[in-house]
Amino acid sequence: MTDLAPHFNHAYQCPICGEPLIVSINQRSYSCSNRHSFDCAKEGYINLLPVQQKHSKEPGDNKVMLDARRLFLEASFYEPLAKAIALIINAIQTPNQPANILDLGCGEGYYTRKISELCQSSALIKLFGNDISKFAISAAAKKQKSAQFIVASSNKLPYVSNFFDVVIRVFAPSEATELCRIIKTSGYLITVTPGPRHLWQIKEHIYTNVKEHTEDAEIPDGFTQLSSQRISYKISPNAEQRAALLQMTPFAWSASEEIKAKLNALDELNIETDFIVTLSLNTSQ
Repeated sequence: MTDLAPHFNHAYQCPICGEPLIVSINQRSYSCSNRHSFDCAKEGYINLLPVQQKHSKEPGDNKVMLDARRLFLEASFYEPLAKAIALIINAIQTPNQPANILDLGCGEGYYTRKISELCQSSALIKLFGNDISKFAISAAAKKQKSAQFIVASSNKLPYVSNFFDVVIRVFAPSEATELCRIIKTSGYLITVTPGPRHLWQIKEHIYTNVKEHTEDAEIPDGFTQLSSQRISYKISPNAEQRAALLQMTPFAWSASEEIKAKLNALDELNIETDFIVTLSLNTSQ
């Protein structure tokens, strides 16, 4: 287990009763005043997803989906998006001041690692990540010992109130009330949603009538939009990478085996990526 607990022991509240979680003397578990206890995994993460909040035995992405996500993301196809997020953080971060940043629904921590790599004041940033998939969080914790990862639902976040300076959500579902609660007053939310033509060429192979996403920025209740930008560029993944991309999207549920085989047989396919990146301010309090 990594020796991270002392650095993050004021971040969490009990997912069962809401009381603050305090790290044990041996740094192997967290517990609250009502004696609810949560062990730290050997990889360094904490599982704060109670059984009563699970809707299946192993919720979230399974190992097949995570393998696909890893193969595609580590080929750097979405690095321009990661760089855009880092630039926003650089612009809003107060110089020489520490900041708590959460990667909401972080998966295996691709964007969490990129923030650490690309942000100018990364030494002052304390990075957190959550995901409902234990497999994803285990992988993220193994790859980035300097961050603190937890297994937790994004709809009921076990973080104390008014803790985060910045929350990032890339295609991640969330509850507006929870975002308002955990983000500091005048703290920031960076939201990434699909642009109108995101993965258009894949969709053309799956659907008869392809429709564009809206270009409208997504602003949760309690937040005020500060800026919005559209990031669009083309990628040319090979057959294995195309299969991985399909697997990590909701389109996988709609694609028949015939369509998957057709996509795999293509010598080349130029695919549009299209993202809407929105910066919002918490004005709820």
